[in-house]
Amino acid sequence: MSTTLPVKIVPGASQSEIAGWLGQELKIRVSAPPEKGKANQNVERLLAKHLNLAPKQVKIIKGHHSAHKIVELQGISQATLSTTFGQPGSPSALTSTASSRCVC
Repeated sequence: MSTTLPVKIVPGASQSEIAGWLGQELKIRVSAPPEKGKANQNVERLLAKHLNLAPKQVKIIKGHHSAHKIVELQGISQATLSTTFGQPGSPSALTSTASSRCVC
C-alpha cells in the first residue's frame, strides 16, 4: 500500500516543522538549505518521523529541484494521512500539536 502527498517546501526556516495545508499542498518548513539535496532529505526524515514510518518508506518522486513536490509514502493509507493532517484546504489538525515540529 502506498499513497502520494503533494507538498510545498520552505527551505532555510528557523526550525523544521509541518505547517499545515496551503491549498491542496501540505506546507513543510525545513531548516536545511536548498542545496545538494539537503532540504529534500530533511523533508523525507520529517515526514517519516511524524508518520512513524521508516525513512526508506518516504521518497520524493517529483519536484526534486522545485518547492512543489510529490512524496510517495509506503505502508500508509490516504485515510491515515487524512486523520493525521486533516483534509487539504481545511484547517489543519496540526495547529495545536508540538509533534509537528522535528529536529531533523
